[in-house]
Amino acid sequence: MTHERRSARAFLAAVLLCVSAAAAACPICLGAGQDTKAEQLAHAQQAVLALPTADPSRFRVVEVLRGERPASGTVEGGYPRTATATDASVPKGQSLLLVRSDPFPAWVVLGAVGTEHAAWLRKLAVGRHADEFGEKEWRTRIGLVVPYLEHRQPLVAEIAYGDLAAAPYAALRTAKPRLDARAVRAWLADPELAGRQRLYLLLLGIAGDPQDAAAIEQRLEAAWQAHAATNLASMLAADLELRGAARMAWIEQKYLRDRARSGTEIEAALLALSVHGTAGGAVPRERVIQSYRMFIKERPEIAGYVAPDLGAWQYWDAVPEYVALMKRPDVRQQFPSRLAILAYLQQSPSAEARELALRTQALPGARP
Repeated sequence: MTHERRSARAFLAAVLLCVSAAAAACPICLGAGQDTKAEQLAHAQQAVLALPTADPSRFRVVEVLRGERPASGTVEGGYPRTATATDASVPKGQSLLLVRSDPFPAWVVLGAVGTEHAAWLRKLAVGRHADEFGEKEWRTRIGLVVPYLEHRQPLVAEIAYGDLAAAPYAALRTAKPRLDARAVRAWLADPELAGRQRLYLLLLGIAGDPQDAAAIEQRLEAAWQAHAATNLASMLAADLELRGAARMAWIEQKYLRDRARSGTEIEAALLALSVHGTAGGAVPRERVIQSYRMFIKERPEIAGYVAPDLGAWQYWDAVPEYVALMKRPDVRQQFPSRLAILAYLQQSPSAEARELALRTQALPGARP
């Protein structure tokens, strides 16, 4: 095997790994950057509730949430505080939540929380990543965190929100019996919670009624007129949850077929279809695939945008279309689209398609 072919195989494997790693959580709610406090707690190998001592770097353990109790009854960590470091620096009835994970020896303070939440926090401090959770475990976790959304204690509310935002969309749908639509509407109307609108729009789609559907459709029409993409994926996903497959034709006309739409708008529309196709709930996967096949035909230059889903769903009927597209001299694939098509062909059961992917250089404009 040549060096170039080995490099192509390794690169395509990396692309496939990235696709599979992101498959668990709902991609609409995913944020970028550091882990949320909910993730830090869930991943922790040790977690305690503690109070400050006179020593600015040491804390007195009052509850062990995960791991062994320190022999000294204290832990060492960092916490920004005023000159006087005493129990009085923590709100009355609350303690500090500290976590630690290997290979880092230091304890990290996540914030203040009431000691009455110790049992709840123990259930969330599982020491595992969200992508390791099964369907049953997600149902249990959603039941744990939904009642604590926008809790009066900020850290409790933040942990509940972060845990729910990491859930797959299919798991989010199981929260419907526990959701209060009136509360969700109030959260969406609160400007201080603007950063959480992506999740709360999804929850409104799950818990809402026909009036909510009409309100979301008005917002969507305004967004379409303004070429706005802010929270667009959430609004489209909520719209589909409330209206079902009947709204697919509208999305196809307004976004997938409309060449006046920006790349950001198209990506948002495809993301909304993706979460529904993966969940297989309000919109059957077969109907989403129908829209994807139309998109491949109508938008050949970015046809690969739907390839990761088709591969994840083990849908291989699009292989001949992608093979033919890769051979067309009149279509210049956008680079991310081209990479996605190559990854799809590489994991397909077609030996011809796999060979084509391997001998096609992953470079803009390259031809087999």
